[in-house]
Amino acid sequence: MAETGAALARSPFRVDRDRIVASPFFARLAGVTQVVSPTGSGLLVHNRLTHSLQVAQVGRAIAERLTGDPATAAVLDRLGGCDADVVEAAALAHDLGHPPFGHLGEQVLDRLGREKLGLPDGFEGNAQSFRIVTTIDLHGPGGTGLDLTAAVRAAVLKYPWARLGHPVPHPSTAALPPRGGGPLSSAPDAGSAKFSAYSTELDDLRASREVFAGPIGPWQQTVEAAVMDIADDIAYAIHDLEDFHRVGVLQQAGVAAELSGWQRSGTAPGGSRPGAALERLRRRLRDKDGWAYDDDAFGAAVERVRAELADGLLAVSFDGSMAAERAVAEFSARWTARLVGGVRVLADPPVRSAHVALATEQWHEVAVLKFVHHRFVLQRADLASHQRGQATVLACLVGALQDWLAEDDGETRTPPRLHDLVELARGEFAALVPAAEVDRMARGRAVVDYVASLTDGQASALLDVLTGRSGRLWADSAVL
Repeated sequence: MAETGAALARSPFRVDRDRIVASPFFARLAGVTQVVSPTGSGLLVHNRLTHSLQVAQVGRAIAERLTGDPATAAVLDRLGGCDADVVEAAALAHDLGHPPFGHLGEQVLDRLGREKLGLPDGFEGNAQSFRIVTTIDLHGPGGTGLDLTAAVRAAVLKYPWARLGHPVPHPSTAALPPRGGGPLSSAPDAGSAKFSAYSTELDDLRASREVFAGPIGPWQQTVEAAVMDIADDIAYAIHDLEDFHRVGVLQQAGVAAELSGWQRSGTAPGGSRPGAALERLRRRLRDKDGWAYDDDAFGAAVERVRAELADGLLAVSFDGSMAAERAVAEFSARWTARLVGGVRVLADPPVRSAHVALATEQWHEVAVLKFVHHRFVLQRADLASHQRGQATVLACLVGALQDWLAEDDGETRTPPRLHDLVELARGEFAALVPAAEVDRMARGRAVVDYVASLTDGQASALLDVLTGRSGRLWADSAVL
């Protein structure tokens, strides 16, 4: 496969892209939740594969726009460059490690990894993506990983630090940490809430970023990672709203009441009145991101979102007609162009920003769009009850696989893929932890790697097999 990729593309960065797209880890994203499970909802909604393709499209547009301006291109060159192929490859790879059931799965696997399996690194989707491209996948010319260029590997590092220890000083100890670098609210001593490399991949992280040392600080994203990150935010802010308008979940009345209620009441306190939740967002932005927050820009963002989303797109229910599809497409295109057009290069960014960032107006607009999604989709009681069931599936699956490996003949009778992952992790931990801890740590990491590589449907089917609920000998539980 690597030879085929090399023959199809001359640019090493395009070879990287081809290897990522050819990976089975990329194909599995079609069965992994974006917000609602694509296998269980019966709805036409985005999954992690379509999301990744959209991030790649937006990221490439940003990179080409920035490098097309001679003045901006000169600044980018001094910071290590901004190649559109690197951005596209990193965007396609950024969600490879996303586990079953979306961000809920990420949270559950992290808690189980730390508390049940005794892994200090726990689980993090970005770190899992980096582990896949450097260690687990076998679609490169070497024995492990995809053998990607340092530029693409560095561009995948959205949070370029480990959970604990690297770099020094570590961002989790900072009074004002970079975005994602602060400690977990539920486990303040566990290290950073977000990070992009486990201890097993620290050497790869260091090697990937070595060429950027100097222009790029130890806590800062490379330019190409920053472009990928912004593209991810833009895609998330727009396309998830499209999904839930299409299926009738995002209701005009509630969104309009919240936005208009805040506009009428302003900054007056109020517990549950319309506008109160939006006011809480405004205060969080002001207190946490004072470097970017502006009162007038926030008010303008609320007005724009109210006019174009609440009083525009949502004012007419989606009925599947060509006119309704055209309205969605026009909304998406208009907002994507506006947000891409608002990307700026900062020569000396504040600690919570990167060298590439959204301008003030667009930064606030993204915050308000994401608020609408969080408030009127993610906080729904029916979604919360569904997610509790998904969390139970993952917890039971991790427990069943852990118990199986602990049996006398467990490792010899478990699925070959799980056995291989134990052996891989055993070799890694032999150089990192005391000998007495190697087997336990290796089994724990292998269970996490194995479960994280399942689709939503495979996770449910495998649990049915392991608990005897399935009467079929062969089920849709085969893993990568």
